[in-house]
Amino acid sequence: MQKIQILFPDPLMDALRKLASIEDRPVSEIVRRAVDRDVEQRSGLLQRGPVPASFFPVFDGGKVLVSAANMKSVVYGGELP
Repeated sequence: MQKIQILFPDPLMDALRKLASIEDRPVSEIVRRAVDRDVEQRSGLLQRGPVPASFFPVFDGGKVLVSAANMKSVVYGGELP
């Protein structure tokens, strides 16, 4: 096992300490389990290898239905033009 140093914001560290107290476990075990779950969920990325630099996800949201000038009135109760 290797040792590393991680800095957490105070509110997150307080929450980790509270969980550790409730579960009667060390903070380090809670962090290790969280990292284990995250790595397991992302295991497909590890098997696929690095994403090519030219890859960029694209989303086509369709045509524009409302102009930016009319957006506020449509969002807050107006009708589509």
